[in-house]
Amino acid sequence: MNSTERVKRAITGQAVDRTPMYGWLSANLTDELTRACGSVAAFEDKYEFDAAHIFGGPSTFNKEEIQKLRDVGEEITPETLLDIPFMPVDRMEDYENVRNALAFHKQRGRFCYVQTPGFFEQFNDPLGIENQLMDLALYPEEIMELYARQAEWTKRFASNMLELGVDMIHVSDDWGSQRSMLFSPRMWREMIYPNLKAVADFVHARGALVSLHSDGNIVAALDGLTEIGIDLLHPWQESAGMSYDLYLEKYQNRFAIMGGLCVQTTLGFQNYERLEREIRRVFGLLRGKRWVLCTTHFVQSHCTLDELAFAYDLCYKLARE
Repeated sequence: MNSTERVKRAITGQAVDRTPMYGWLSANLTDELTRACGSVAAFEDKYEFDAAHIFGGPSTFNKEEIQKLRDVGEEITPETLLDIPFMPVDRMEDYENVRNALAFHKQRGRFCYVQTPGFFEQFNDPLGIENQLMDLALYPEEIMELYARQAEWTKRFASNMLELGVDMIHVSDDWGSQRSMLFSPRMWREMIYPNLKAVADFVHARGALVSLHSDGNIVAALDGLTEIGIDLLHPWQESAGMSYDLYLEKYQNRFAIMGGLCVQTTLGFQNYERLEREIRRVFGLLRGKRWVLCTTHFVQSHCTLDELAFAYDLCYKLARE
């Protein structure tokens, strides 16, 4: 079985020949990995990574128009954004970087998923996170219209990506803090749920998978995610109070999880004894379940390459036991 088959089977709860492996490495360690290994890709090849997280394609916002407003001191509000059309999504020349990435990773048989904007996270850029949290309460109608427009744009984006051969649409939408969600479950249900469901339904109708990235504790949204039909969640953040016991007791038959190698508490702290203990513990809990081994986020710059290699040497071994 090749990597694409392995990851798809793991996500959908079918038997696999070994635990699929991946990791978010490039954001902070590209220079170090290039000096040590020749490239990030060489490290990924060495450890036979099964997946590829692809970024690219067109942007949603007309950043030039937004910057013009900022330059004259105009406040960016939800009402302001409603007057600025989104960028075109169907210019296929904007997808050239995705084509190139797919060609590279598909030669290696990898499962390829592409990141696409969520809703709350997406509008943090033009509005600012604190402002948007207030806007959810002060301007709910405008926010809901913006999110609905984003959902329609994202469906077109997803359609183009699936035509290129992407295996899964990965919606990035951070909702959680260390203890709970950043906004109320009621707001999530009213404002985000219907738009995420529209995207998921569209992708599923095309025969593809849908995943979600959301940092922090999002336990309050998990039942809603099962209703939406999310196929995979990244990460299941144990360090934010999301116990693996909860996943195994209630959700393991509803969706898969990707993660297990925590960059907040485990990897990057030069405590090799604890690192090994934690990796073995997580494998003991999740091996054979609907699980893709991955870092919980980008590996941080304080992680040495020796420690990274130690972790992946062990993961490589355990994945094959």
